[in-house]
Amino acid sequence: MAILLTRAGLLAERLVRAFWPFWVLLLMGLSALMLGLPAALALRLFQAIAGLWLLAALGALWFGLRRFRWPARAEAADRLDRTLPGRPLAALSDSQAIGNADPASKAVWEAHRARMAARLGNVRAPEPDLRLSRLDRFGLRYIALLFFMIGILFGGIGRVGDVGDLAVAGNGRGALAAGPGWEGWAEPPAYTGKPSLYLNDLEGEALALPVGTRITLRFYGGDGAERLSETVSPPVGIAGGGDGGNTGRNAPEPGTAVFEVARSGEIEIAGPGGAEWRVEALADQPPSVALAGPMKREARGKMIQPFTAKDDYGIVSGTATFRLDLDAVERRYGLVADPDPREAITLDLPMPIRGSRAEFTEELVDDLSKHPWVGLPVEMTLSVEDAAGQKGESAPLRLSLPGRRFFDPLARAVIEQRRDLLWARANGERVGQILRAVSHRPDGFIRNESGYLILRTAIRRLEAGLGEEGGLSQAVQEEVADALWEAALLFEEGSLADARERMERAQERLSEAMRNGASKEEIEALMQELREATRDYLRQLAEQQQANPDRQNAQNQQGESQEITQDQIQAMLDRIQELMEQGRMAEAQALMEQFNQMMQNLQVTQNGKGGEGQSPGQQAMEGLKETLRDQQGLSDQAFRDLQERFNPGANAGENAGNEGQNGGQGRGQSHEGQNRGQGGRGQKGQKGSGEGRQPGENGGGEGSEAQQSLAERQRALREQLGRQLGNLPGQGSDEGRAAREALEGAAEAMRRAEEALRQEDLAGALDGQAEAMQGLREGLRNLGEALAQQQGPPGKQGEAVGKADQDGRDPLGRQSGSRGNVGTDRQLLQGEDVYRRAQKLLDEIRRRTGEKQRPKVERDYLKRLLDQF
Repeated sequence: MAILLTRAGLLAERLVRAFWPFWVLLLMGLSALMLGLPAALALRLFQAIAGLWLLAALGALWFGLRRFRWPARAEAADRLDRTLPGRPLAALSDSQAIGNADPASKAVWEAHRARMAARLGNVRAPEPDLRLSRLDRFGLRYIALLFFMIGILFGGIGRVGDVGDLAVAGNGRGALAAGPGWEGWAEPPAYTGKPSLYLNDLEGEALALPVGTRITLRFYGGDGAERLSETVSPPVGIAGGGDGGNTGRNAPEPGTAVFEVARSGEIEIAGPGGAEWRVEALADQPPSVALAGPMKREARGKMIQPFTAKDDYGIVSGTATFRLDLDAVERRYGLVADPDPREAITLDLPMPIRGSRAEFTEELVDDLSKHPWVGLPVEMTLSVEDAAGQKGESAPLRLSLPGRRFFDPLARAVIEQRRDLLWARANGERVGQILRAVSHRPDGFIRNESGYLILRTAIRRLEAGLGEEGGLSQAVQEEVADALWEAALLFEEGSLADARERMERAQERLSEAMRNGASKEEIEALMQELREATRDYLRQLAEQQQANPDRQNAQNQQGESQEITQDQIQAMLDRIQELMEQGRMAEAQALMEQFNQMMQNLQVTQNGKGGEGQSPGQQAMEGLKETLRDQQGLSDQAFRDLQERFNPGANAGENAGNEGQNGGQGRGQSHEGQNRGQGGRGQKGQKGSGEGRQPGENGGGEGSEAQQSLAERQRALREQLGRQLGNLPGQGSDEGRAAREALEGAAEAMRRAEEALRQEDLAGALDGQAEAMQGLREGLRNLGEALAQQQGPPGKQGEAVGKADQDGRDPLGRQSGSRGNVGTDRQLLQGEDVYRRAQKLLDEIRRRTGEKQRPKVERDYLKRLLDQF
């Protein structure tokens, strides 16, 4: 078989190498016929070309037949043998020359033949060599194949038969006898977005064409019967033979007239088959741009300037230019010297990536805090340009160039000297003296050692630059300015700059993940990184606030801060993660931008819920309490759905029995679980039978839609508990390990409940949810004990671990005990006989168990309750 395949490969090689000139000529001839080349040539010329092509094709065929040789089997065997090690085919065909009478020699020979035969066991035929690069050095085969594909795409096999029509017509003009004497097209500029018009279909109509529309008229024949005249624009040029298509003159010989519409007028082709058009030139109006509101400045110095731009077809680009208003500058201190030449600030305006650019509103966002003109009067002008090159400008706006503000006195002094140094190099000596005076005797005055070292290094570099030949250079000026900026940041923020940098870097990575479509695992890792960086930033911000309350008050007086709580931050991060996991990247990106803006101005709450006053242990306890409440509400909803499925209306008279569960939240609390699953926090104290439900989640909902909704809420609770496990404190102690084991068991029970809900097994889901709530309660108790041991003296246990919500309620909504423990030291029924009430509940469960009309799954569930109590 391998020899047969090798022989076929030899045949392919010889066919390709012998006949490649023939099939190149064949493809070129077919391409010419499919593209209609014969119709464009005179009959005599076509016949001459066809004769030459036929001779060349016959010659190529004869050349190929002469070179071609049918491959023999021996040649195939030799080709195959040369590709194998040791040439086993030749070895097997050889015979022993000497030693035929020696048994040992014959044994060696037979062993050699067996080895060669074994090599032929899995032999494969060699691939044929079909390369023609050595024979076709100019790539003629590729050119022929390209023209053939063009002929198939733009011509067609059917046009090959047109060759016979040429012989009947007698000459090349016969093919055009039935066609028009002229054709015309109107092509508006590409930026208008308007389609091209075929003028032959619009004879006698009024045309509204944008200025710059290109008119192309092509004339066939050369008898001069047509006469072209137009008043919209002089012709740009004439292509082809003839005298040209000038206005008011005879029609050109076969050729093309091209001109552009510059004004309103008429176009007329007089003569047989002529036409006339009235043209209305639509002028391209210049674009306009205006400010859409006042400029906003963020606490970190970033400016936001909304603007509105408009054009009839679309704006291509725009810029914002800031020019120093030197006459309005108060020339004192370092601004007395004449400023060094400095170009105006030019920023590119953002353009919409999607949608129309004919009219839009955008925001120019940039940070010019490092520019020496910050705080000085400038004149801002917005400019836009359309595709036609026309420009439009906004009215000049006079303002102080926005930038970052420094509240620390030392940082503010360093920034002022930096501005003076960049204002004019002539201020170099004065700046050096002032900085030396500021940094003299730093003990007790300059608290940041890194900033002090950078400042002293900048002073020495400045003085060295002043001593160089030619004075202070621009390179040294910029180097010292960068060092002063870094020192001012350290004086202003201290170690806070590193924490904020980590947080901003985490935000940027998460935004990039949204744009590139990250996986679920990558999203979880990035969200965890952002949470940790945000937590570090808030902690350091709180420490700095406590260390320097005067500066915080100054910031509050400036209106630069915004108060938020840790709960709000956590809820927003949870919502961002949920949106990303659901693939709703646009909504997640919008919420991420809101989070970035919220973090710009921040003041840590001192006594608010979830603020920095809480320890990590307290935050973990709060989160687990919320999860327990959400799970209780979801279990209540699943139980009501079970009742309503088999006994519609059964809950109508039993609302009093459900009311009061979960601390009086009962049915209403189930909706809190839904809200938590969506990334927000539920409203405490909700009551009623259906407030906040989603469609398909009512008590009588049937079918898979309601169960899928409950399953999704259960999945969200399980993922929420998983995130809480990742930040669980109290590790290293027996109680901490017990808390983790209990919570992991609760997560596993949640998973089983989720699967049961997806399979519409409400009874099994209720069992899993009951186990999950039991595991959460045990985990809370163990975690409280672990945190109590970490706190040290028992007198502080209530403050650190057993602290309930700010409204004084435990995870089940009850009033907390007087000692701050999880739970309550009051009677649950507060005045009613607890045993009598418990007996009533047991009697009610037994009564329902004995009702045969109730569904079997409900009666099984009630029996399991009786087994437990």
